Amino acid sequence: RAVLRKASALEYKIQRRALRKQDFINYIQYEVNLLELIKKRRALTGYSFKKDEIEHSILHRVHSLFNRATGKWKDDVQLWLSHVAFCKQWNAKHQLSKVFSTMLAIHSNKPELWIMAAKWEMETRLSSESARHLFLRALRFHPECPKLYQEYFRMELMHAEKQRKEKKEFEQAKMDLGEFNYSEEILNGEMARIVYRDASQKIKGVEFQLAVLSIAKLFDFTQDLQKEILENLQARYADDPLTWDYMARRELELGSQQPTEHATKQKKVSEMAQREERCCAVFDEAVRAVPTEDMWKCYITFCLERYNRKTNSKELKQKRLERTLSVFSKAHESNLLSEALYKQWLQLLLDSSLCEKAVEVAEAAVRLFSQSVETWQMRLRVLIQLERDGVTQCFEEAMKHVKSKGTLPLWTLWVEWSEGTNSKEDTEALYQRSLHATTPAESVTMKEMYLDWTYRNYGYKKVKRLFTSLCESRPFSLDFFRKMIQIEKEQESCKMLHLREYYERALREFGSTNTDLWLDYIKEELSHPHGKPENCGSIHWRAMKMLQGDLVEDFVSKYTLLQTGHL
Repeated sequence: RAVLRKASALEYKIQRRALRKQDFINYIQYEVNLLELIKKRRALTGYSFKKDEIEHSILHRVHSLFNRATGKWKDDVQLWLSHVAFCKQWNAKHQLSKVFSTMLAIHSNKPELWIMAAKWEMETRLSSESARHLFLRALRFHPECPKLYQEYFRMELMHAEKQRKEKKEFEQAKMDLGEFNYSEEILNGEMARIVYRDASQKIKGVEFQLAVLSIAKLFDFTQDLQKEILENLQARYADDPLTWDYMARRELELGSQQPTEHATKQKKVSEMAQREERCCAVFDEAVRAVPTEDMWKCYITFCLERYNRKTNSKELKQKRLERTLSVFSKAHESNLLSEALYKQWLQLLLDSSLCEKAVEVAEAAVRLFSQSVETWQMRLRVLIQLERDGVTQCFEEAMKHVKSKGTLPLWTLWVEWSEGTNSKEDTEALYQRSLHATTPAESVTMKEMYLDWTYRNYGYKKVKRLFTSLCESRPFSLDFFRKMIQIEKEQESCKMLHLREYYERALREFGSTNTDLWLDYIKEELSHPHGKPENCGSIHWRAMKMLQGDLVEDFVSKYTLLQTGHL
């Protein structure tokens, strides 16, 4: 009776004149949950009475609901995919075939849906012919889609592998195949070769060639095809850094194919070093042939990857470090090192305790990228870390070169360094200077830091005067006010009068957008020894007037929890 009552209520909702998608989703979800429950009950009790009648009618109802929903809201891809997932879960192959057919007629502009349908035909229905037909239809709509060609190429290779396995099994069983025979061309992946050649004419770019090559390498009968792709890659994209990168890294793989089971540790290390040397020889040739920033980046990335690999051999680790540093130096000499790579080079030098070289590199980096805040920050950090002289001069030089917008990281670094090195007077002067030098939005952070530093060094009276002074120039942050409220609370004679002043100042700035501030103010009036609980009503009324949009509802619910003692 409960099931009937619930189903009837859901049925009425989808019979309205004005239909809602959520009603269909709720109905489908209910029926799916009911199916799952019946399945569990049957498994638990071992009772299969009227199984076809009960489950079949529910399945039929769910399919019809999905059909109505997707017919009404054709553009909702998620709805179609939910129907596909339901069909797969309940093994409704015939129905799924219809769903894919209708969906692709409407959403023919989405290559990923074509791929999904073709994969299902190939892997679940084991129909290579249907999958091929779908891919060919998809390519009529998307003649230059790399992903479609890659998956079509993969499908043809899977089909060839499947036929090779079938032939092998028939031969082992010594069965007479009669008139049926396997085409040698298909068995050797000729169909995939045709797909690749067709794709190569339409799709330009080394990424596609490498993607296809990686797919071909998954199959052990594609040596000739791999060779053709590799030749094509070298002939058409000889000036592309990715081609050289692949050719160099290939040297590692070629060496690793040789059996090394019985080799000693020393021999393995020696072999690995030789392979890496061969890779670097290819990279050296590459940077001579294609002297670009991207090519050096590929070379350095490879060296860093090898250096970061774990090894027990100190000799190999040292060799990798020397090689990496040498490549960084060569790229720097060629003026083809990016800002990000300078940062990595510096970190590597510092980790390797090569301090003098780190200072030189940092200086060279700021000459090349004089307007970059990050580069100056990098150089300053090196000088501070190594406790060198001339930090103040370096900061001054950085401020001359860098525009005022975005200098906040430099100012924060400067004042943090000054706090630990210079006198209080110098640091205070620096804080004052930073408030004028930074943009209004960035000065907010400096105000917070200044307030915190003053309290730590000079105490309550000075920080209160500073707070009043800083309040004369906007903008502010909420943390600025909260910091002052926290300072006031830490005093032995915490005055409610002062707290009210800080809360009122904060509410003038953030009262329309922050519910927690109002609630904290109310809590303060309730909990402070000199608070006035009778003020809570007027604070609540002001909050209701001042807060915007959904924040009013949020405030009301939190205030109710506060009144009942749950907040």
